[in-house]
Amino acid sequence: MTLELEPPAALELFGDRIGVARAFAANLAEQGEERGLIGPLELPRLWSRHILNCAIVAPLLRPGVVGDVGSGAGLPGLVLAIARPDVSFVLIEPMERRVAWLNEQVAELGLDNVSVVRARAEEARLEEPLDQVTARAVSAFRKLLPLTAPLLRDGGELVLMKGAAAPAEVEAAGKEIRKYKVHDIEVLTLGEGVLSEVTRVIRASVR
Repeated sequence: MTLELEPPAALELFGDRIGVARAFAANLAEQGEERGLIGPLELPRLWSRHILNCAIVAPLLRPGVVGDVGSGAGLPGLVLAIARPDVSFVLIEPMERRVAWLNEQVAELGLDNVSVVRARAEEARLEEPLDQVTARAVSAFRKLLPLTAPLLRDGGELVLMKGAAAPAEVEAAGKEIRKYKVHDIEVLTLGEGVLSEVTRVIRASVR
């Protein structure tokens, strides 16, 4: 199965960081399946379904420290770190083999704005509260809130990548929204007219 040709939108989204993004895509295509990072059917849509799906979120990030919960293959953490060298990232991942992959990529790609923490999100001991937290394909919104909201500073922001059911997930999370003092919740649709599949994001402030 061959790697998807790089879509034209890649250069638009990564700009002068496109070389680093290409190197990451090549590494993930070469090693991702055998290391259990991506499924066997993902190569033909690796750029459009995964890398660009993450990169479209980059403009929502602010200079500061952003945590990525359940980083896995580095989607979205490594992709966002490539696209936004002005932002510091903490990738939080409990599985040793995935942590090894993340650290290898950080070194190989020269990402000096990334640190990797091996921990479950609820057990992570960070040096300082985070300005923003992101996650992709980790859990339903109501289950994500207890994992992500406590990592944020007062006034910090959630930027959570979601599927088409995002509005329903927000509706189902009333109890958790109150408990964690989440407000200004909005569901954003990104990439219309740019990507073959849009990206949905739940963005919200905490406390």
